[in-house]
Order: sequence, then C-alpha cells, then structure tokens
Amino acid sequence: MNVSSYMAKKKNRTKTRSRSKKQTSHHALKDMAMQVLDANLTKAYSPRNIAKKLNLSDKASKDALYSIMEDLEEQGKVRRISREKYQSTSEPKYLIGEVDFVNPRYAFIICDELEQDIRVSADYLMNALDGDRVKVLSYGPGFNDRRPEGEVVEIVERRRKDYVGRLEMSPRYAFVVPDSKKMHHDIFVRLEDLHGASHGDKVIVSLTEWPSEDKSPVGKVTRVLGPAGENNAEIHSIMAEFELPFEFPYAVLEETRKMKAGITKKEIAKRRDFREITTFTIDPEDAKDFDDALSIRKLENGLWEIGVHIADVTHYLQEGTSLDDEASTRATSVYLVDRVIPMLPEKLSNELCSLRPHEEKLTFSAVFEIDDQARVKNEWFGRTIIYSDYRFTYEEAQERIESGKGDFATEIIQLNQLAKKLRAERLAKGAINFETTEVRFRLDSLGNPLEVIPKIRKDAHKLIEEFMLLANKKVAEYVFKYKKRGEKNTFVYRTHDFPDVEKIVEFREFAQRFGYKLNTEKDSISHSLNQLMDKLEGKPEQDILQTLAIRTMAKAKYTTEAKGHFGLAFNHYTHFTSPIRRYPDVMSHRLLQHYLDAGKPVDRDHYERECEHSSEMERRAAEAERASVKYKQVQFMQQQAEGTIFSGIVSGVTEWGIYVDMVETKCEGMVRMADMRDDYYEYDAKNFRVIGRRYKRIIALGDKVKVKVLDTDIDRRTIDLAFVK
Repeated sequence: MNVSSYMAKKKNRTKTRSRSKKQTSHHALKDMAMQVLDANLTKAYSPRNIAKKLNLSDKASKDALYSIMEDLEEQGKVRRISREKYQSTSEPKYLIGEVDFVNPRYAFIICDELEQDIRVSADYLMNALDGDRVKVLSYGPGFNDRRPEGEVVEIVERRRKDYVGRLEMSPRYAFVVPDSKKMHHDIFVRLEDLHGASHGDKVIVSLTEWPSEDKSPVGKVTRVLGPAGENNAEIHSIMAEFELPFEFPYAVLEETRKMKAGITKKEIAKRRDFREITTFTIDPEDAKDFDDALSIRKLENGLWEIGVHIADVTHYLQEGTSLDDEASTRATSVYLVDRVIPMLPEKLSNELCSLRPHEEKLTFSAVFEIDDQARVKNEWFGRTIIYSDYRFTYEEAQERIESGKGDFATEIIQLNQLAKKLRAERLAKGAINFETTEVRFRLDSLGNPLEVIPKIRKDAHKLIEEFMLLANKKVAEYVFKYKKRGEKNTFVYRTHDFPDVEKIVEFREFAQRFGYKLNTEKDSISHSLNQLMDKLEGKPEQDILQTLAIRTMAKAKYTTEAKGHFGLAFNHYTHFTSPIRRYPDVMSHRLLQHYLDAGKPVDRDHYERECEHSSEMERRAAEAERASVKYKQVQFMQQQAEGTIFSGIVSGVTEWGIYVDMVETKCEGMVRMADMRDDYYEYDAKNFRVIGRRYKRIIALGDKVKVKVLDTDIDRRTIDLAFVK
C-alpha cells in the first residue's frame, strides 16, 4: 500500500473520523514513514510526529512505529538525531532555479532539469524574491504524491534591487508598499533615506540590506516619481516596475548629436535610385517614426514593381558604438498608452531614419516584380535611396480605397487588390486568421481617459501588413537558400511552434459547448481554426472563443534556428521591416548585407544570445504595455457613476475569482470568490466554471452576466466587481 492509495481512502471518510482502528500493515507503515522523512530531508521526526503526519489513530500502528524506526536505523535508511528523533539518510538533491513568488504563502522554483516546479514555503525562501536565481534543496516528490517540495539554501543572484511603490510615513519611519503583485514584503525606509519624498508619493526604492531577524528588507528612496494617482507618476511607476529606461545615457546622446543629416553623392552612387518612382508611407495618425514605405510602378513587361523600402538604420547605427550597445540592450521600443519609450534617440528615430514626406532618405529595400495575380516573378534586395511623395494616415488611405478619389488613389487601390490576393493565398496555405480587438484611449491634457476606443483594422491596415509579411518572408527564404561553399548561414528568424496538443484538445471541447466543431489533426488544425473564426464573426461568443484560441498558441520568438512560423504558415520568416523600433530587424539588415557581399557565415552563438535577449525584452515590453492599458482602464472605471450596471462576458475562471469583460467599456474586472456570499462555489478547472454547492448555480467561461463596480485600486491596477441578478 502506498501513500497515494492510503490518502485516497482517507479522503473518502468523513472529516470527523481518523484512520480505522484496524492496524496498518508493518510493511506499509515502513514505506509511509520513509516518505514522510524523505519529503523533509533537513528535519528530524519522532515516531509520534510521524504518526501525527500520517493521521494514525489506532494504538497498534502508533506503537509499531517505534520498532519500525529502529529497523530503518539498522538498515541505514535513517539516522538517530536524539533519543527519539530520526532523520532520513537519503542524499539531498541540490538544483539551481528561478523563483516564481506566486503568493505570500509560497513560491515555486523553476528548474530546467525538472518537469514540475519545486514548491517552497515562504518561511524557507531565505528572503529570496521573485526572479532571483537560487540554490534549492529538493526533497523529491512531495508527501501524497504532490509536486516536489524543498527549501532555498543559497541566493545565487538577485534579479533586481530596485522596486517601485507608494510611500507610507509615520513619525519615526516609513515603508514603501510595492506595486508588484509578486513582491510580498513592504520595504522599510529610514527617515534620512527618503530623498525628499512625501507621504503618498510613488517612489523607486533600492534595497540596501535585509537583517536576518527582520521580515522586511531595508531600502533607500532613489527617485521620487510624484503623487500616487497622478498620470506621470503612475506611468513612471510602470516604467520602473518593468525596468524600462527613463533616459538615454550621455555617451549615446553625444554620439547621436555628432551625426550629420546630409546624404553625399558618393553614398547615393552606391545605391539603387528610387527617387523618381511613386512612393508613399501609410501609418497611424500619431506616428512620428516612419520606418517603411511602398513604391509602385507598372513595368514594360506587364508586371508590377512593388518596392518595400525600410529605413536604413544600420547606415547610422554602427557596431561597437555606445549607441548600438544601448539599442541592443533596449531591443525594442515600448508603446505605453500616452508615450513611446524608443529604442533609438529621437534624432535617429524621428529625423535621420524616419521616411518623412518630401525628403530624400536612405533605405534598405526588398523589390518584387509581381503579376496581376500577386505571384512574385522576380525579387531583389539591397540598399536604396527614396523620396516619399506623400504621408498617408490609415484613415486617409482607407478613404482612397472606399471612394476611389484623391491623390494616389489609383496606386493605393492597385496595392490593395494585390494585397488581398496575397492574403487569400496565405490563408489557403494555412495561415491563422485571428482578428483581436485592441483598445486605445482618448486622453485629456492631464492624461485622464475620456473614452475607450476599440481599434478597428480595415483594408488599409491589411494592405501594409501583407507587403511587410511578403518582405519578411522573402528575405528569410533568400538567406536560408543562399549557401556559400555548402555552409549554412546564421540568420535571425522569427519562429512560431505548433500549438500544444493538450491545449488544442481542451479548446476543442470547450468550443463544442457552443455548437462548434474543430478538427485537431496536425494537418487540418489551421484550416479548421479559420473556419471557426469565420463562423464566430458577429456572434456573442466571438471574443471569448477567439481569446481562448490565441491562448492555445505557442509564443513566437527570435532564434537562429531556421524553423517555420505556424501562425503565418511560412517555412521561413524574419523581422526585417521595423529596424527603428526592433533590434532583431537591425541584425537582419546587417546579416542580409553581409551575405549580399558574399561574406562568410558568422558566429551563431553571439546572435542566438541576442535573439534570446530580444525575445525576453519583447515579452517585458508587452507586459508593460498591458499594465499601462490596465491602469487607464481602472482610472476610466473610477469615473463611472456609482451603482452603474454593466453588461459583461465571463472572460476567465480561476480558483480565486471570475474575470468579466465589460462590453460597454472594454474593461476587465474580477468578481472575487470570497465576495460571492449567495453560496459556496467550487472551482471546476477542467470545464472553466464554478458551481454553487447548495443551489448548483453554474458560472462558466463565455456566460453573459450583469455586474457593478465594488472597488478600484490604481496601485494594483485591479477592478473589483459584483454580480447583479
């Protein structure tokens, strides 16, 4: 009899009854006692302690444990620590991992060597914090076959020392209450270390010490962000929380300042000249950095010459400079609700490199000869010079498409026709057609949200997208196929793995509840998902099923491995079209030019490290962007009239609460399980729902509900809701 079967039987009895008076077998007791000791390698237990752990109640079993421990000692499986206490002699297993501090009670240590994370009680973390690299003693499988447990024995590397939070002061001392949901300790600050901060300010505090006898770390305020709740203070708090830079280093700005704006005749002579060919940009209304332009003309052979012209950032951004090091470190621009944290200084991003109208600009281009069916007949890659004739907003370009009137309407309509055929071909080959709904905010002069506006993608957006996808795909294919002396070329690819099979099956089962079928065979999943997305168009369950479908997908990443992109149905794909805001595109430009110049294969390890860093920074940027959107949503909901009832759709179900997406405001809040007083609800993870124990009310993912706002918390960026019957 093992511990699992024993505990399973135990659960079937009522809570008021202990183990049966019938004595457990000697062999079973020995196994169970060893599992208790092996799950607590650093602790010593008496037979009485073990009996309590096992919930033994019969006297015979309790008495038998004394002789069992003596037998185990003779066999060398345990050692006697004191008169009655014993400890396992099993060899402890030490691993290195990263702390995921999920709640104040415990954390998980993520180790590459283990399939399951190690659970560590907060009391045994040695003051390790979220993200720290630690050495952990693993006890192996936990008691009752739970996940492994352990304790931290050494902090190998602190992930960070700076935290952002709200300052709370008393006459003799102060505390910073961190914003991060994974920082569960307030930080003590001496009055002499406040750096001029006042009660209620948002601040950045740097940890200086953590006395072993204290539960709170000690820190010094290093930067005052402003009063909590004020827009700049809150946005700066998000920047600090996600470790985003506030300014460029002096050396970087000095290098940028010395750059000259002119283009020499010598430089022009090295490039293919597109200045006389119709060229324009299409970007959002508030864009300042224009890193892509399209040119179009009809050739004598009857084909369309389409030029995808990308800002030639690498002409200015030279390797080995402080500017390049900073760009590599930042890896991406970050787009918060009211500002951009750029990868490159403004002189580069908005001036020298930006493809502004009526200015000659240096570009790196992918030029295609395309027939009327959007089939690529010829391609060319290289450095160019262009002159943009017009700067379109998406709205202006869409107006040309719909009305057929205005400057360059003929050219835009022709590009749109070709783009639609390119898109149709992609979808026919299995590209996933997800149309997610994003929001933007109309803000007043102080940054307060006046309106939440859904972003609607029209043909003008899709036109640009298709030609950028074409350029990215063709550049990746060119480098992959081009080999010098049979050697494979190192390149930066954008890859996207096939979705997790278990997640896809779970999604299929959930979609069936709404009457939809999904073919989860590997060769059919893309087409089946697209058919489902078409059927969902305009249906109430569209957003929730589409969101769940996206969650089944793997994360796209940068890598030097020449793998495919599942979501786009491309065998090879890269990022080439946005070097002003993405460092991987800069690397792609450099590598493509290197191979165009017949260069030898380069060091793969260096580029793989850069890819890993860029993927991580992209993830961080996305989290910061979501946090800024959430902040504005919370702020917007604070302004709604008290008692207002909102229509909503259940967008998530967890053991701690039910997430609801409010239809009118496009904001998401949560109904906490603890606040649901009409019944005791049990979480049914497999079916994405909760069930009332007494009245059997079921609340499931996708349900339509009515809610009202109970509370909002700017610091934690949360909206607490309550169901309205």
